[in-house]
Amino acid sequence: MDYTTLISPADLLLHLDDENWAIFDVRFTLGNPERGRIDYVKSHLPNSVFVHVEEEMCGKVIPGKTGRHPLLPVEDTVQLFSRLGIDENVQVVVYDDWPGASGAVAARLWWMLRWLGHEKVAVLDGGWNAWLSQSYPISQQIKTREPRSFKPKLHLEIYASTADTKAALLYPTWKVFDSRTADRYRGENETIDPIAGRIPGAINAPYLDNCYPDGRFKPREEIRQRFQNLLGDTPPSKAIFYCGSGLTSALNVLAVAYCGLGNARLYVGSWSEWITDPKRPIATA
Repeated sequence: MDYTTLISPADLLLHLDDENWAIFDVRFTLGNPERGRIDYVKSHLPNSVFVHVEEEMCGKVIPGKTGRHPLLPVEDTVQLFSRLGIDENVQVVVYDDWPGASGAVAARLWWMLRWLGHEKVAVLDGGWNAWLSQSYPISQQIKTREPRSFKPKLHLEIYASTADTKAALLYPTWKVFDSRTADRYRGENETIDPIAGRIPGAINAPYLDNCYPDGRFKPREEIRQRFQNLLGDTPPSKAIFYCGSGLTSALNVLAVAYCGLGNARLYVGSWSEWITDPKRPIATA
């Protein structure tokens, strides 16, 4: 059985020692980028490999041009996946410990793998905290994987650039969703990016609404109803999700796939890239 969206701790427990399973720890905190690596050294899932979000999963930040977590170029992404020992035979599992929505960072790596055609990737439902709550085994052994040859199959239909997002706002058959909390959507309480507000015409769809407070996903049918209400007649292929920097919005893209509606698009540059050009419009309130 292949896992392509979520996997439970109980199911993962059965495959900890499978050589064709790769487990990646991407714990990360905004404003404290070393916290995840420090926590990994203290303890982690057995046989899991640490992957640093900003140092390994993102491209170079170019002030005035890119967002805070730009997309890694295709060639560099292929090299990363090859170095991490991923090929077509490998089932990938990714986990984090993001507050209130475990998987909000792991979903970015999930999306990157699907962007390059690797379907056998799942996010650990409930993440690190769900694993601990079951008293499952943990480890302090630092792990690496033997390299494999990753062969990409680019899927541009799940990607959205700034130009794509601007164009989508001109057509009523498309929808753009802001995945941040309601206060940031309204332009209030902005503590991360230098300019507050949202992309005009965007609909608020907070990523946290997919999960219970402990970080586990809500039932599939409940999430399906949520996105059916948000999408209306718009197919997921014409829905673009963004957040502050293209991390947590990937959780909404994951949720759309998890509930069986299909593949939505991720605006990787997100708000932090949108505001690099003062000519781009901004809405508040």
